[in-house]
Amino acid sequence: MTREEIIIAIKDIIETIAPDEETANLDPAERLRDQIDLDSMDFLDIVMELRKLYGVQVPEEDYKELATLNGCVQYLEPHLSDKPLHCAAQA
Repeated sequence: MTREEIIIAIKDIIETIAPDEETANLDPAERLRDQIDLDSMDFLDIVMELRKLYGVQVPEEDYKELATLNGCVQYLEPHLSDKPLHCAAQA
């Protein structure tokens, strides 16, 4: 997956978990939880979707790496470089 595809995948997962949240104008450098209403359970659901859709295991000590869209891309890019984009709503 490319950087853009990873961002699409994360936004898609967020929209599946929190359908009332608008993800189109998220600032990639700002913390996701400062921009949209995600509680700790929502965040865990995002991590679980990454595992389910892409087989990415994110250890708890690495959760902080997923705080922003840029952080998600940086953390996930090495794990997803050979994976196709999935739609969370289809899974």
